[in-house]
Amino acid sequence: MSSLRPFCLTAWLAVPAAAVLLLLSPASQSHAQTQAAQATPAPQQSADPAPASPSQTTVAATSPDQRGITARAIDKVKQVAKSAGDIFSRVPCLSPKGGSKAMGSLPHVAGKLVAGQPVVIVAFGSSSTAGFGASSPEFNYPNRLAAQLHRHYPTADITVINAGVGGEDAPEMMKRLQKEVIDVHPDLVIWQVGTNAVLRNLDPGETAKLVEDGIARIQATGGTDIVLVDPQYSPAVNQRAESAGKMVKLLGKVAELRHVGIFPRFEVMRDWHEKQSLPVESFVIADGLHMNDWGYACFAQLLGDDIIRSVGQIKLGVNVPADVRTYRPM
Repeated sequence: MSSLRPFCLTAWLAVPAAAVLLLLSPASQSHAQTQAAQATPAPQQSADPAPASPSQTTVAATSPDQRGITARAIDKVKQVAKSAGDIFSRVPCLSPKGGSKAMGSLPHVAGKLVAGQPVVIVAFGSSSTAGFGASSPEFNYPNRLAAQLHRHYPTADITVINAGVGGEDAPEMMKRLQKEVIDVHPDLVIWQVGTNAVLRNLDPGETAKLVEDGIARIQATGGTDIVLVDPQYSPAVNQRAESAGKMVKLLGKVAELRHVGIFPRFEVMRDWHEKQSLPVESFVIADGLHMNDWGYACFAQLLGDDIIRSVGQIKLGVNVPADVRTYRPM
């Protein structure tokens, strides 16, 4: 069972590095310190050190060795901040050059943002929602999306919950749909699904049926926008091209039938490679499956742009039926 992790939005890039370290979550501090410690081996210690007294513990906490670890962790945070700040200046995140995809609007989340009401978004999925392959938890797509929305709506109360569990697909996700999605009463659910079904040779039709049933359950509660995210374009998925193609088409049909949005991730990532001439290794890690920091960042950017665009339509008084609006990833 995955624990739900709301992302607290903070303008952490603008504060001193030492303060940044304190602002990070304990898990992020541990991540930074672990990587720093691995980069510079720690001094050798005896196999069975004697228990330290309280006074000894205080001394150890301020010892040169400990200060060295802290300094290295701060350096790591600086490197992470730099990566976050210039990731698109090194490789721009461009809109796909292909045509648009039919997609529903996001009236609930957009209406709440326009009205200044709190917004809850649940990112539901597997490892590419959890963020496997990202160099830091801050760089998974839900956290990137939250940061983008907060930059655009600095006074808004926006919570993005990461409900991704690695290795799962529709059968496992349906078991936690009630607790981790429906009971949270989200304004928007971004449901990433289908990749592990392709890798396991599961029937795409069965997956699509489960997803359709799940969408129906969410819609029965009212007040929730839904966006499906289809499989990623990557070497591991492309080895099962026939199954992947069926999955992409069937999820698209489910979205059309249930009048929900779909983010065409497979098409978008293929555009990165085939039309924008980006090497696959520039957005996929060495396992040939999961996205890297840039891939997650661009994915989040395109999703965020669509939410922002939908809010703009509401502000302009656009009232187009949800099933005929178009989605143009930007």
